[in-house]
Amino acid sequence: MKNGESKKVLIIIPAFNEEQNIEYVISCVKKELPYYDILVVNDGSWDRTGHIARELGAIVIDLPYNLGIGATMQTGYRYASRNNYHIAIQVDGDGQHPANQIKKLVQVVGDGMADMAVGSRFIVNGGYKPTMSRLIGMRYFSGLLSLILRQRLTDTTSGFRAVNKGVIDFFSRTYPEDYPEVEALVLLHKSGFKIREVSVDMKDREGGQSSITPFRSLYYMIKVSLAIFVEMLRKINK
Repeated sequence: MKNGESKKVLIIIPAFNEEQNIEYVISCVKKELPYYDILVVNDGSWDRTGHIARELGAIVIDLPYNLGIGATMQTGYRYASRNNYHIAIQVDGDGQHPANQIKKLVQVVGDGMADMAVGSRFIVNGGYKPTMSRLIGMRYFSGLLSLILRQRLTDTTSGFRAVNKGVIDFFSRTYPEDYPEVEALVLLHKSGFKIREVSVDMKDREGGQSSITPFRSLYYMIKVSLAIFVEMLRKINK
């Protein structure tokens, strides 16, 4: 079958203090994709994130303290690898990734068109409007990785992405620790995996505030740039 319908699929939701949004996110995924499993990796939240997710029937892994998005996502990939999932999709816990867009990513991976499908906000000019500091960082990394990967990329910081079994197993062993989205694309490219962007709609977060400030954006650009250059020099064992 097409679109991953015959495959075992896991939605991975990394979440840190998302009690305002997690019910909305899980409910939307269940309504749109009732046959997919949902894993919430609770990254040391001190609010009711994990409790709400369990009440809604999601699988929940509670990390002992806040480890960051890299460790949180690798925990999800390790769960997916150990439980033999064919496709895993990262859906952020803040409500920015609409559940009705997930099938677009699954189709690309499920039909074998790519090993990773990345949801892009910028292939088509939609309604997403980032802050100026975020926009500068997004354009910078898109230009840099387009040169490194030798293919046009428009949204390298997007966390809305689906991967196949090969990438699940690879990420379960090797995954960037901090600000992983951009660096993970470099890792996959060096290891011979195929990446493809897919045009998707995204929204502003449903509630709460983002932790990304202009200062953090600058720090992010510098740190990730250094990490990319180190990765380009490092040999990877696939």
